[in-house]
Amino acid sequence: MMQGQTETVSPGLESPVMDSQRIFRAVLATMARPGTVTVLGNWPDPPRPLRPAAASVCLALADLDTPMWLGENPPAEVSTYLRFHCGCPVVQDQESAGFALVLDGTRLPDLSRFNPGHQEYPDRSTTVIIQVNRLEVGSGVRLTGPGIKDEMRLGVVGLEENFWTEMGRNHARYPLGYDVILATDTEIASLPRSVRVEV
Repeated sequence: MMQGQTETVSPGLESPVMDSQRIFRAVLATMARPGTVTVLGNWPDPPRPLRPAAASVCLALADLDTPMWLGENPPAEVSTYLRFHCGCPVVQDQESAGFALVLDGTRLPDLSRFNPGHQEYPDRSTTVIIQVNRLEVGSGVRLTGPGIKDEMRLGVVGLEENFWTEMGRNHARYPLGYDVILATDTEIASLPRSVRVEV
């Protein structure tokens, strides 16, 4: 990218190596314990409507080898920001995406079109990052499964109601399926394909 262009791109992670490792560990922890909410600190200042927590996850996990889906008509500043800081190619085909970023949880795409992996390599699936308004532990849907003792309750504000039905369909394909990271401005919670959801 030319020097004149770099001046218009918002800053990324303050300490790319250390922050990426910290965020990576936080994501792994939430995947291992579905429904727990973790605060991510030292946030970047991305262009809106991309929020700091989702941007942090993208900057820590995405790279040249992880195609990113941003929707049919993503905001140009968001696309430029992620390509500049991550080097990730932006794709239009949902099934070819290693990561998908849904900027508005109340307007979901057809989640079933994302790559569920395949029998030999179920881990080669899409990780879907969905921006929401609020995460609340102790209320909301009932989560059970690996990594959860008895049950967890997770309330989510700013998410289409039919999301939970789709999560049930996604779990039915296990060990195939996509994994989900819900992100507010500052927090994340993960819903891996292994989790069972009861509304």
